[in-house]
Amino acid sequence: MYKKDYLDNGIPIVMESIKGIQSSAMGIWLKVGSRYESSQKNGISHFLEHMFFKGTSNRTQKDISIAIDSVGGELNAFTSRETTAYYAIVLEDFIEIAVDVISDIFLNSQFKPEDLKKEKEIVKDEIRMVEDTPDEYIFDLFYKDIWGNNHGLGMPVTGTDKTVDSFNRSDILNHIDQHYGLGDIVISCAGRINIKKVYSLFNKQLGSLNRKSTPAIIEDQHFHPGLNVNEKDLLDVHMCLGIKSVEINNPLRYVFLLLNTILGMGVSSRLFQEVRENRGLAYTIHSFLSLYKDTGIFGVYTASGVDNYIEVIETILSEIKKLTGTISDLELSRAKNQLKGYLIMALESSSGRMNNIARQEIYYNNYLSTDQIIAEIEKVTIKDIESIIDQYLTKDKMAITVLGNADIAKLSGII
Repeated sequence: MYKKDYLDNGIPIVMESIKGIQSSAMGIWLKVGSRYESSQKNGISHFLEHMFFKGTSNRTQKDISIAIDSVGGELNAFTSRETTAYYAIVLEDFIEIAVDVISDIFLNSQFKPEDLKKEKEIVKDEIRMVEDTPDEYIFDLFYKDIWGNNHGLGMPVTGTDKTVDSFNRSDILNHIDQHYGLGDIVISCAGRINIKKVYSLFNKQLGSLNRKSTPAIIEDQHFHPGLNVNEKDLLDVHMCLGIKSVEINNPLRYVFLLLNTILGMGVSSRLFQEVRENRGLAYTIHSFLSLYKDTGIFGVYTASGVDNYIEVIETILSEIKKLTGTISDLELSRAKNQLKGYLIMALESSSGRMNNIARQEIYYNNYLSTDQIIAEIEKVTIKDIESIIDQYLTKDKMAITVLGNADIAKLSGII
């Protein structure tokens, strides 16, 4: 059972009670991420997420950790390019403890100077870990190349060593004042919950919060096609290829989801079968769809040895070109079943449901049931897919980012 309500101060709370699940997930979500930051303060959303766990006026850092660990629960947070979330997952008997802890860190964190100093080193270490993990780092480079590196979606979520070093307590408090107001917050709870009880607990904790919101400004994101090569001494060459797609609430998202499934989702996809199984050119290859408030990316990631990367890119481009006129009714039917199965299984956990209804509230201001989503998937036709292939997947609109020991001269003629 799904229910949406509002706390006394107007904060929306979305709740879904699910039978047959033992766990309960609850989160406080913010409509802010790295794309809303200035280039000088890039990474402040992610850094603040870290700082919320360093102690409150009621609990030390260790007290916070023990409170949830001692009941077998999970306390965590994440920051993306458009959202930040603080959440806890516990058994039903410990919901009151979980709500109290996440509300405490949200309302009463102290941000002591000595904790800021220590956490800067931790976050900078996290940045270095990403840079040392090429299959992650390639995506930051890809976003920088396609959107630009000094604003919006092109900036990394974690920031840079330079920006992180610059953060002080005033920066954190200013960020809260600007982006943690009543209009920025969504509370989401799912799993084995009593809806009335959960509402009452959160209303008691956050219902009297009175903090104004500063409307977030979204700059236009101009997509830059073309080739970008980042030379680095690596054993493999890592590649991202992509085109601009649609925004997250565009009805065409269902068509893109099925195109993504056919082209590169799973071991039966065209790319996996051709690049890995038939040609033996790469261990891993997959397509992806990343959608945002006002734009989106449809892309492919892969990595291969230095002897194969040119052939891999040429094969990917060839497989994309082959899509038009070759998708059969049987292939589309299999893709629909695969996508429906993936979506349903992703919603079997309390955390999956909590994430789902939070994102629906943030992006759609509405609730779509699983049946409604499946009905939209079933409506998609081969003609719909071929239409977006013709409109979006043209060579002149494509961006390619390469990381590794790549020969720029050999790559220059690809697009």
